[in-house]
Amino acid sequence: MALACATHARRFLLAGPARSFHAQPYQAKVGVVEFLNGVGKGVEAHAAKLEEAVGGDMQRLLEARTLRLKKLGIPCKHRKLILSFAHKYRLGLWKPQAEPRKVE
Repeated sequence: MALACATHARRFLLAGPARSFHAQPYQAKVGVVEFLNGVGKGVEAHAAKLEEAVGGDMQRLLEARTLRLKKLGIPCKHRKLILSFAHKYRLGLWKPQAEPRKVE
């Protein structure tokens, strides 16, 4: 048992920190369009529809349900991404970054 604990401790010390200390700056004010651009993966194509539906209010987007997004004509995969990132944003686990990620 002690050998196993020592192995895990050594592995943790040798691996280094799990997070990068060079994080990109976050946007100060997050609107609907900035939120969707931060999610990426094609979700930003629905920015105009969502902006009009929620009236530019970020709180209303965070409270949106899947049925409402479905009525707007947003595909299932994009609805799932929007709802997942909205939940993470509410919990404070994710924020859109100032510069969008580059997809290679």
